[in-house]
Amino acid sequence: MAKRPLYINGRFLQKPVTGTERFAREIVWAMDELLAEQTDHPDVTIISPPGTPAPEGLKITGFEICGARQGHAWEQWDLYCAARDGILLSLTNSGSVLHPRQMVVIHDGAPYRMPGDFSFAYRTFHRILGCLLAWRSRVATVSEFSRGDLAAVLGISAEAIPVIYNGHEHILRCAPDEGIIEKLELKERPYFLFVGSPVPRKNLDMAIRAFHALEREDAAFVIVGALNAKVFGKRAQMQAQNVILPGRLTDEEIVALYRHAQALVFPSLYEGFGIPPLEAMVQGCPVLASDIPPMREVCGDSALYFDSRDPAQCARHMQKFLDNPSAREDLIRKGAARYPAFSWKTSAGKILDELMDMG
Repeated sequence: MAKRPLYINGRFLQKPVTGTERFAREIVWAMDELLAEQTDHPDVTIISPPGTPAPEGLKITGFEICGARQGHAWEQWDLYCAARDGILLSLTNSGSVLHPRQMVVIHDGAPYRMPGDFSFAYRTFHRILGCLLAWRSRVATVSEFSRGDLAAVLGISAEAIPVIYNGHEHILRCAPDEGIIEKLELKERPYFLFVGSPVPRKNLDMAIRAFHALEREDAAFVIVGALNAKVFGKRAQMQAQNVILPGRLTDEEIVALYRHAQALVFPSLYEGFGIPPLEAMVQGCPVLASDIPPMREVCGDSALYFDSRDPAQCARHMQKFLDNPSAREDLIRKGAARYPAFSWKTSAGKILDELMDMG
């Protein structure tokens, strides 16, 4: 590792834990563990905006508050000023375009590929920011699919973009909270599960239509995530019989839901990686996934795939799991063999190797 100080953009510590924030937290803590094992390591400090709660459980990584701004203004100036003597690591799609020695992880090309998911102001800003970061920084991403996609939209070489996969260990640390099964009245009821932020590219309206095509009054479809009526649409809301919307849940509650579900349904039109299918495999939950390249990359032969535009095909796969327990058991075995390949510790080690070359 280079002897320059290593600074970590800590803006992610202010945000709720969704996919990118999960990635940042797990990578930072895994890096801290790896560096603590070394006798000669650089000074490592998380730098965050005012009001950020101090992280707990870190061994050698420091924590500092800097500046007076918030948001992108803080990131572009205050962070730059505080970190300009060292190497900067930004893990959640944005960073300081002024910093000359920065690695920034851009998780996918969604602002370019799925513009309808974002406001005009958001997608315009992030498209410009992404191009500037590609010009000024070392860009990394989370899958081979995203590497090719970002190379195309940012105009850089795919070979120059390291792939840093998501990992699985976080979901093993969670003891299941079985109370959620009783609370949602699922103890004697088969159910399918969706976990994620219900933005349009997650394609939930199609999955709900597929579920209703089963015409199974005894089954349920549980959708975990922040609720947004605009995402589901009026038709889906009106047809929401046997669709359970508990909102955000704890990791422990989600683990219990994984363990008892017929399958995780992951119908996305576009993803950079997709953590829920990996989590499901860890917890012995079969995966029904849309047939898009990043899902093939993560799940391999451990999932049953369907055309993301074809609710009838998705419904047939749901019915197969309800009628044929052996189909579930085969995917559970395959998932158990596949998930260990995705490790936070391995990914943290790869980032440290890449940072070493930036010194």
